[in-house]
Amino acid sequence: QQSQYRREHSEAQADHDRAKVRILGAQIEQAKAQVALIEEQLERIKVTAPFDSFVVSGDLSQSLGAPVERGDVLFEVAPLDQYRVILKVDERDIGAVTTGLSGQLALSSMPHDPIPIKVFKITPMSTAEEGINFFRVEASLVEMTSQRLSPGMEGIGKVDVERRKLIWIWTHKITHWMRLFFWSWWP
Repeated sequence: QQSQYRREHSEAQADHDRAKVRILGAQIEQAKAQVALIEEQLERIKVTAPFDSFVVSGDLSQSLGAPVERGDVLFEVAPLDQYRVILKVDERDIGAVTTGLSGQLALSSMPHDPIPIKVFKITPMSTAEEGINFFRVEASLVEMTSQRLSPGMEGIGKVDVERRKLIWIWTHKITHWMRLFFWSWWP
């Protein structure tokens, strides 16, 4: 559009049409301002993470050509040197878990190398998955023991709580269920 205005501007100068020359000059300046604005917006469009990271989720190939709004999540990234462990704790067992407890994490890809963890946050809201209510408990790695760790890995985490008798460990789930069952039928 800017080059079209320049051609028309040159023609108006050749025809000595001063009014048209001024109008087209203003339109050329407006087109220059629009180009500068677009270049500035394109410069701001570059997205970089503020730290060395790994893309956990997000795939731009699935949204090629789709409009993107400000605030839309394009990628989720995770730092390469820090990991956050998310534990799903059954609602029956959440009463025994407190912040500061330590435990171990055995990943599916490395079951023989347990990694020490420490609980730092308990989310006070449960989520239902597969018919069971879970609380989200966040833990951190005590030390980086393996270079093979990457975001998105799954496994089993065990948190060390107070010592219990073996009979309690074997029967506490069934006694909890029976207590709730009888309570619901008791007048």
